[in-house]
Amino acid sequence: MKTTKCLIIGSGPAGYTAAIYASRAGLSPILYTGIQVGGQLTETTDVDNFPGYPKGIQGPSLMEDLRKQAERFGTEIINEEIVQVDLNDRPFMLKAGSGTQVSADTVIIATGASAKWLGLPNEAKYNGRGVSACATCDGFFHKGKEVIVVGGGDTALEEAMFLSNIVQKVYLVVRKEKFGASRIMQDRIKGKDNITVLFNTELIDVIGNDQGVNAGKLYDNNMNISSILNVAGIFIAIGHTPNTDLFKNDITLDERGYIRTVPGTTKTNVPGVFACGDVQDNEYRQAITAAGSGCMAAIDSERYLSSRIQKNGIICLEPALELSMSVTKNGASCVTDTTLFT
Repeated sequence: MKTTKCLIIGSGPAGYTAAIYASRAGLSPILYTGIQVGGQLTETTDVDNFPGYPKGIQGPSLMEDLRKQAERFGTEIINEEIVQVDLNDRPFMLKAGSGTQVSADTVIIATGASAKWLGLPNEAKYNGRGVSACATCDGFFHKGKEVIVVGGGDTALEEAMFLSNIVQKVYLVVRKEKFGASRIMQDRIKGKDNITVLFNTELIDVIGNDQGVNAGKLYDNNMNISSILNVAGIFIAIGHTPNTDLFKNDITLDERGYIRTVPGTTKTNVPGVFACGDVQDNEYRQAITAAGSGCMAAIDSERYLSSRIQKNGIICLEPALELSMSVTKNGASCVTDTTLFT
């Protein structure tokens, strides 16, 4: 059995930043990294847009720096995943893959989101070497060149719009005969002379060499023919899947599976449980915004713990939290929400 004031699940920029702030606040956090230690950035080569690195930095090196900083302040980091959670009682009870039981007063969820991929033969081979799922992250590397964007929804059209201001030409590859995107996004790309839309077309493979991607292999579903399109980069924009399966029975999710948080905070519907990073952000999905929300989660966690007072052996929440219900147990008058005492 392990016990902690603050358990952090996930080891991307959000998780490690939460650990840094929670450690400095004296919460002695325990962080479980999950299967992908360091998160999505460990699959990225050059990171040029994270503040503090004027010459850029390799993704794995950035995550190692964040890990070392969290450890320097006393975070206990365990390279395992959390496989079971019980958020109904206090303290929260969780179980690691090794079988270790973990008791936590607060939980910070930073499990991130995973990009959806096509599953092409060479897609993984060139991931980070011309293949990307983030135009904001990697578009600059293809300045003045030609690229492919795959997808017909809002995400794909947003990526194409962003890239059109950087690259020479964008080929928007849409598998169906029409867009699935909103009308406003469709109208926006109509005015872009350097965006060419290829309907009824699929990307069936990625072509490259030791330097990275140099072409995409396309298939025209109407003509039943394949062709080679020479490009410097390929952006897969068919969406992301938030890693929330572990929490879906306890935490409120939106229609896309992302964790809902109280606007302006990282609070979930369960008091004492907070969410940060891409697991609750379907809008920005940047390392720096994830790190910022990790900071917020740690502060929210510390404030939650500071608000708890003990009366006659009963842990209560101070009235300043403006929660919904007043109860009396063993002579202790407490202000709480409906889930604190069951």
